[in-house]
Amino acid sequence: MAITTAYDAPTGDETTVEVTFTSDSPSLTHVRAVNAVFTSGTYDATATATRVAEVALGVQNKIAVGVITAPVEE
Repeated sequence: MAITTAYDAPTGDETTVEVTFTSDSPSLTHVRAVNAVFTSGTYDATATATRVAEVALGVQNKIAVGVITAPVEE
């Protein structure tokens, strides 16, 4: 299973980034907010990428154990 992530840098007063986590197997997408990292009050893109990667590991584990699943189609 591979997890990819996509997000934009926070703007204005935002302190989080909305991250889209995409799994290839099973095929599903999960969206959640992740705290952005600020260093001395300035957005730190490198540290935020590290944080998002750490959260992605947790998302991957939750998918593997069935906590996060694809929505049921009606």
